[in-house]
Amino acid sequence: MPWNKDNYPDSLKNFMAPVRNKAIDIANALLEDGYDEGRAIAIATAQAKEWGENHDKQIRKKNT
Repeated sequence: MPWNKDNYPDSLKNFMAPVRNKAIDIANALLEDGYDEGRAIAIATAQAKEWGENHDKQIRKKNT
């Protein structure tokens, strides 16, 4: 199932929007390449976190 900014895995809910959107893009590409959902989410999460760190983005929402 492809994801979008309104419908994405629960594991991405605490990520800031730019990092979450990058993870969604990566996960969708992995799904198109034949990866199963669980593996696609895991890979996309790791790559999006790395992308965020390399672009000086805040990764997770701050707890209040």
